[in-house]
Amino acid sequence: MTITPSDHARLFRSLHTSAAPLALANAWDVASARVIEAAGAPAIATTSAGVAWSLGSPDGDILARDRALKLIARIVAAVAVPVTADIEGGYGTDAADVAETIAGVIAAGAVGVNIEDGTRPPAELAARLATARRSAERAGADLFLNARIDTYLFGLGEPDTRLKETLTRARLYVGAGADGIFVPGVTDPATIAALAGDISVPLNVMAGPGAPSAAELGALGVARVSLGSGVAQAAYAAARRAAQDLFGTGGYDSLAEGIPFAELDALLSGPH
Repeated sequence: MTITPSDHARLFRSLHTSAAPLALANAWDVASARVIEAAGAPAIATTSAGVAWSLGSPDGDILARDRALKLIARIVAAVAVPVTADIEGGYGTDAADVAETIAGVIAAGAVGVNIEDGTRPPAELAARLATARRSAERAGADLFLNARIDTYLFGLGEPDTRLKETLTRARLYVGAGADGIFVPGVTDPATIAALAGDISVPLNVMAGPGAPSAAELGALGVARVSLGSGVAQAAYAAARRAAQDLFGTGGYDSLAEGIPFAELDALLSGPH
């Protein structure tokens, strides 16, 4: 049976539930996406930082749009599960650029995107979200728009008003067309519960060492848990350890936990 983009879009939306939060171990290339899918992932999310690093660019709206879109298309073609793409601020300087990016994401076969506000005025991201929603509707695509709010990640504003500001932004972004709200940089259970209780769409948080488990986050009302660039960082740390062993002691012990060659090769043996 052929699985259509519409099928993937419906499935992806249905996975957003606090009863069993959607867990996303973010990928940055075809091999990482296949490894993550084989581990049991119900969907694949890209990490914009990992994608940029793998293509020789820093994170932060530096990577050229066409290079990002080509990689998204390769990942979509390589996996059998829905794919959502992190497109930073939309890979462009204005609404027309964002519309072109969204059209490219849809053409690549992804069923969702993350768009971030960063240090931009909230009204600017709201405009980008509205443009993205119109672009998806024109294409007849059920695209899941996940709006990332960076108040906690970047420490924006005063700590005692940060929760209020985050909720204000969330309402603005939902009104502009966001289907989900992503608030990275917060792991405090009380704050997470307050966010989940006041935000009307699925809440996404970013997890890592020291954060509550996915099940605990679900109990707080979180519907989606991402690892962000963490998996890519861990992979590059493994490469550094191997190099340091080789150039330092001349040893190879850090290679012992690698995925067996035959297993990894088999994951990539089909057409892509």
